[in-house]
Amino acid sequence: MLDKMDDIHPLFHGAPKTTEFKKLRKRIVQNMREAIEVYGMIQPGARWLVCLSGGKDSYTLLAILHELKWRGLLPVELLACNLDQGQPGFPATVLPDFLSRMGVEHRIEYADTYSIVMDKIAPGGTMCSLCSRLRRGNFYRIAREEGCSAVVLGHHRDDMLETLFMNLFHGGRLATMPPKLLNEDGDLLLLRPLALVAEADCEKFASGMQYPIIPCDLCGSQDGLLRQQVKAMLDEWEARSPGRRQIMFRALQNANPSHLLDPTLFDFKSLAPRPQDDR
Repeated sequence: MLDKMDDIHPLFHGAPKTTEFKKLRKRIVQNMREAIEVYGMIQPGARWLVCLSGGKDSYTLLAILHELKWRGLLPVELLACNLDQGQPGFPATVLPDFLSRMGVEHRIEYADTYSIVMDKIAPGGTMCSLCSRLRRGNFYRIAREEGCSAVVLGHHRDDMLETLFMNLFHGGRLATMPPKLLNEDGDLLLLRPLALVAEADCEKFASGMQYPIIPCDLCGSQDGLLRQQVKAMLDEWEARSPGRRQIMFRALQNANPSHLLDPTLFDFKSLAPRPQDDR
């Protein structure tokens, strides 16, 4: 039933009919529905700016959001947006052609952040942080111009785990990408509906749908990035103990402030045994 042309969003036309792919798709849909519900992402009548890079994760995000909306489970308006950052050789027609063909409302924005990054970062330096900040700033601007109340990103479970360990090893803090965040100005929500979805599932889904993937080549796929090192470490752990990633991710959902050391999260000073007479 799911694959009938009159009962499915165009983003799913031509989906593989194998049982394996149908289970994959169902799992991703369930994971996204859970994240949206658990973290209270929906404000009925809201308008979401769905940020697309052209990578496997953003295609998965776009498709599942439209499936949920198609089936009446996501009462928000969706506006897809790609930021053409001006890097040489960027295939500027791929996403507009794809989105038009799929009947997806969209906006393509040109902003030459590439030149800024190349000017500010010394040769051999890590470009991702500055590139991300510039991209985020443009998406916030576009969201305001389009009357959107939320900016929606395609970060998944593995992104969150990698960020946790990067902060732990190199930032000296326990923090990761939250599934829902209010921006500093307090006028926009930042949402990550793929928070419970594994990267491997995004890869299998986008590959199975044969979406036109656009690689991120702004930095030339820099070797030795901290995130790559953390990812390799997690891959090794997962190979030794399958399921390790999911166990670690559950820990992010099961924090116990009284068993950590942050006095701003738990009032250690007030802890005291009851008086003898009360025992």
